[in-house]
Amino acid sequence: MWFLLGVIAIIATCVNLVLYATGKDYKLAMAMGLSFTALTVVADYNMVSSWVKAKDWSALLDVVPIMADALWVLTILSIGLNITPILLELKNKNK
Repeated sequence: MWFLLGVIAIIATCVNLVLYATGKDYKLAMAMGLSFTALTVVADYNMVSSWVKAKDWSALLDVVPIMADALWVLTILSIGLNITPILLELKNKNK
């Protein structure tokens, strides 16, 4: 589930950037990109929670250290890409 939500977050972020580049309203796509990013993190946390309940320590030891770093990087990247149009608009207004 987390993978599907992550793919949707990536698509929404790309749509956000394309809409901004073409001069159309991008704010709904931005909200969707950020929302699906949050849902991806929650789904991943839910997966880890199910491993804890099942006492699957080997899965936790194998996946969690790498996945934690990946989630941090991808979440920060998603936030940065999704708010880029707003920052560019602010920059253009100040000129």
